[in-house]
Amino acid sequence: MSVDTLTLACPHCDALNRVPAARMHDEPNCGKCHAPLFARKPLTLSATNFALHVERSELPVLVDFWAPWCGPCRMMAPAFEEAARMLEPQMRLAKLNTEEEQELAARFAIRSIPTMILFRSGQEVARQSGAMNAGAIAHWARSHEL
Repeated sequence: MSVDTLTLACPHCDALNRVPAARMHDEPNCGKCHAPLFARKPLTLSATNFALHVERSELPVLVDFWAPWCGPCRMMAPAFEEAARMLEPQMRLAKLNTEEEQELAARFAIRSIPTMILFRSGQEVARQSGAMNAGAIAHWARSHEL
């Protein structure tokens, strides 16, 4: 990762973009689809786009591992959306449905949900299980930023 530029994937078309670090707060657009690179809402991850957004992007990614049948997951969803508005562009927030993506859930040994994992360059930096409000999510995520 260069100090001057960051590589990040577009949340709309998955194209990789190089963005000058000094311009991260200037609402940059994707070079391919021209949509905003920061939608201020969680990105939906799947087996097809996980590596691109989590492993190849140089921006930290906070992933909420959840399931539709999980009451606490559904309760935390609006707080996670609000946290995305609070935390972007410092980090990307994303959601991964563990029912639809069981192999990824197993790969990261998800034992309870909701579980949030903060990734940097594809490596797990921190993990937290249990529902939280938006302020607590933002505080927890920021406390693990390097």
